[in-house]
Amino acid sequence: MLNNNVESLIICIPLKEARSLIPVISKNSVNPDTIFANNEMSLGDIEIYGFDYDYTLAFYSRHLHTLIFNIARDILIQEHRYPEGLREYEYIPNFVVRGLHYDVQKALLMKIDAFHYIQLGTVYRGLHPVPDKEVIAMYDGCHVPLENMSDFYGKSSHGHTMKQFMDIFSLPEMNLLCSVNDYFMKHNIDYEPVHLYKDVKEAIGDVHVKGIMYRAVEADIENYISYGEQTHAVLKKLYEDGKKMFLITNSPFDFVDRGMNYIVGKDWRDLFDIVIVQADKPGFFNDRRKPFRRVTDKGVLHWDRIHKLEKGKIYKQGNLYEFLRLTGWRGSKVLYFGDHIYSDLADLTLKHGWRTGAIIPELRKEIKIMNTEECVHLMTWLQGLTGLIEHMQVHRDPASQAVVQEWIEEREAMRSQTKDIFNGQFGSLFRTYHNPTYFSRRLSRFADIYMASLSCLLNYDFQHTFFPRRTPLQHESPFWPEQTSAGALKMPFIPLQNHN
Repeated sequence: MLNNNVESLIICIPLKEARSLIPVISKNSVNPDTIFANNEMSLGDIEIYGFDYDYTLAFYSRHLHTLIFNIARDILIQEHRYPEGLREYEYIPNFVVRGLHYDVQKALLMKIDAFHYIQLGTVYRGLHPVPDKEVIAMYDGCHVPLENMSDFYGKSSHGHTMKQFMDIFSLPEMNLLCSVNDYFMKHNIDYEPVHLYKDVKEAIGDVHVKGIMYRAVEADIENYISYGEQTHAVLKKLYEDGKKMFLITNSPFDFVDRGMNYIVGKDWRDLFDIVIVQADKPGFFNDRRKPFRRVTDKGVLHWDRIHKLEKGKIYKQGNLYEFLRLTGWRGSKVLYFGDHIYSDLADLTLKHGWRTGAIIPELRKEIKIMNTEECVHLMTWLQGLTGLIEHMQVHRDPASQAVVQEWIEEREAMRSQTKDIFNGQFGSLFRTYHNPTYFSRRLSRFADIYMASLSCLLNYDFQHTFFPRRTPLQHESPFWPEQTSAGALKMPFIPLQNHN
């Protein structure tokens, strides 16, 4: 492929110029256990570490997504009187990715980039793609106006027609929406998409709110929870270094306690200075009205006023403003980790100046794909083609234009090919072809650092400074070489204790 196109190029321009436009294939691979920085941050400045629970301290197997899908599907049938035929639909593990948008009124699931443009080829009605021409006709192009996008927290409200699915728990919800839409279309059933969206949302909510998921996980915890040893090692390392730690989660205490007993041990609460459950994030970060309430191990609620947050006790609800008043833990000495970019991180970095760390489990899989020889060659030649087209489009003679047109067609085919490497329907979580996704845009704004799991912290000491790569802006000349985050290249690992 590469040689054939170089031969075509030589017809138009000298060999030396042609070779200068083709990038060298990188032989460096990225370490999936790297912590990546959006904003410069030193762990030496961090005194207090905070954590979400689900998909931050506790990681779940795919069995949990299947469980949520099945329970919510049955709720639709039994309580909302949806057709019994829906039982033939099962959870499809690799169908969707996080960060997708759903047009509530049109019943379309799609990927949108950082500039609000729909990525053609990633628009699905039910379980089937919508032709590009139809998408362009429905949206008068590919751009989604700001007023139609989801609100600040990714929700569809106050006139917004788009809902963005940002947390990992949303994967079963997207699957169920697509499955029900598919059933109705397959059987030519007339339905209102808005009602369908609300019913599915309510059914998924019931799985959590009514405690169905919690009881199922507690009953078979080994089948649902993984990564226990690494989480324990991180918490132990922080504790032994004298760091203060706290937990703020929306999950109930019984569920958290059962999981942490499995992951860390019965003494897990000794590691934390403060434990807050059923916090109701993101409301916890904004609503000043809800006071803290103490709850016992048995779930008994106390009525006394909370004057201080004490180690060894469990607190429910509350709000961040009261948390800040009672602890004095303010500003950049606090680092909070969570998986939900909006509910966990956005308000903390925008309003309160805490440092934030995003846990992105999908990162490990995507990096491993990026490191494959197939992906490296595809991306290198795709970048090369783009550069060739950009530089050679000025040649207007018929022979040159014919070659450039071939490159344009090949580039389009390769863009689809690179998308399919990551996910056949929606591609990478982080890219829409060359542009960052809407998800990536939010990640870069609300997270100082991001990583695949907390275990990545084990590769760094507590004086380490994370530096974002300085890449040239579009108007800047690339006077400096392309750089990679410290630790990102695969090199022999030297244990920290051996450093002198």
